[in-house]
Amino acid sequence: MPEVECEERMLIGGRLVPASGGGTFPDVNPATEERIGVAADATAADMDAAIGAARAAFDGTDWAADPAFRARCLRQLQQALAKHAEELRATIVAEAGAPVALTHGAQLDIPVEGLGWVADLAERYAWTTDLGVAEPYGIRSHRYLRREPVGVVGAITPWNFPMQINLAKVGPALAAGNTVVLKPAPDTPYTATLLGRLAAEETDLPPGVLNVVTSSRHEIGQLLAEDERVDMVSFTGSTATGRTVMRAGAGTIKKVFLELGGKSALLALDDADLKKAVGNAAFQITTHAGQGCAILTRLVLPRSRYEEGLEMLVETLRGWPYGDPTDPGNLMGPLISERQRERVRGHIATGLREGARLALGGGVPAHLPTGHYVEPTVLADVHPDATVAQEEIFGPVIAVLAHDGDDDAVRIANNSRYGLSGMVVSASDERARAVAHRVRTGTISVNGGLFYGADAPFGGYRQSGVGRESGVAGFEEYLEIKTIAETG
Repeated sequence: MPEVECEERMLIGGRLVPASGGGTFPDVNPATEERIGVAADATAADMDAAIGAARAAFDGTDWAADPAFRARCLRQLQQALAKHAEELRATIVAEAGAPVALTHGAQLDIPVEGLGWVADLAERYAWTTDLGVAEPYGIRSHRYLRREPVGVVGAITPWNFPMQINLAKVGPALAAGNTVVLKPAPDTPYTATLLGRLAAEETDLPPGVLNVVTSSRHEIGQLLAEDERVDMVSFTGSTATGRTVMRAGAGTIKKVFLELGGKSALLALDDADLKKAVGNAAFQITTHAGQGCAILTRLVLPRSRYEEGLEMLVETLRGWPYGDPTDPGNLMGPLISERQRERVRGHIATGLREGARLALGGGVPAHLPTGHYVEPTVLADVHPDATVAQEEIFGPVIAVLAHDGDDDAVRIANNSRYGLSGMVVSASDERARAVAHRVRTGTISVNGGLFYGADAPFGGYRQSGVGRESGVAGFEEYLEIKTIAETG
């Protein structure tokens, strides 16, 4: 692979700058535990400057009024990202621990391609809608709707799929005519700062339209959510942090988009091809070491075939390749940090304490002494109300439950404070579809179908979030609606 590309500087007001206080923080490779480099550790003054630059660019330029120019800038950004794809690939693998194979999909290539879809949407979108003429109170009025950008958007992103989520927020927000302050997770700063550098050096984006602020301190993100100059906050992360962001935005009644946690279920009905169900479960729970909000972390098997399915899952995972994320043969790499590894191991211990049976894994792999790895882990005989069936673990741990028919499977799937994703497997598409319609989630797969794409809205019910990302619905999250009436 190419050398890892580092960018220590932030993008504020069109300039690549260090932190005003000169501070930095380390960027560490979770697979090697070695320092990749350092990133600027922003101060409150830096965040204030970035918000001020975004506000000035929105209020004082024609950016919001020119969708054709915005589309051109987004295509320039797409071309720059594609041109530097190999350097970006190496950086994502190094700082996120993401297997390189995944960078050819959701970690890099697909979201970069998706920028083109967003640019096309900006050009073809119906910015006005004619409501026709009416005569309220006898006043003849021609009414129409005008869709306008929200204003300044604060985008706060996590470390697990950094480029995908950065672009899922920045692309639609800019296409809609907003200006953006991006605050990435401290674990993956370079994926954001490199995006900022390419925007500054290889596009015509006006100064202040996109700003990137890195910091080791979460209170810097809090400032972004609280500031009255920011019109909207778009956040992806844990449900607990989402509540904090929502409270921070409440002070100024700003618009808040939240894409939060999940505890999604894979339902195998009693006529299911268990090999297909188990193959999907194994792939899901090991992909990026289970560090994804929409990953299917509960496998719900028919009670009459429970031991058969469990044994098949264990045998599938027993020889699963994992380890060095630079190896194209591995889809599972390390967890992001030692803190996260201890959190995952704590969940496994809780599961065993509450009565689950350890069918596979549960520990630190002996053949990987360096890096924050956990073995692929199968917890069997899990009660639907158990902690490991209710809490998001964010690691390669799957809880296996039993159901007694379609109604019971639906009940188990919906027995969650989350509602992000899911899958139903059956010999009958019609039967699987009927069950899928009853599962309360924002996305769901029928017999292995994939919902992921720039044109497909993504988000969840209940405590999995508020609003949708991607698709036309995700684009419209960044718009306001103005109703205009003219006499005559």
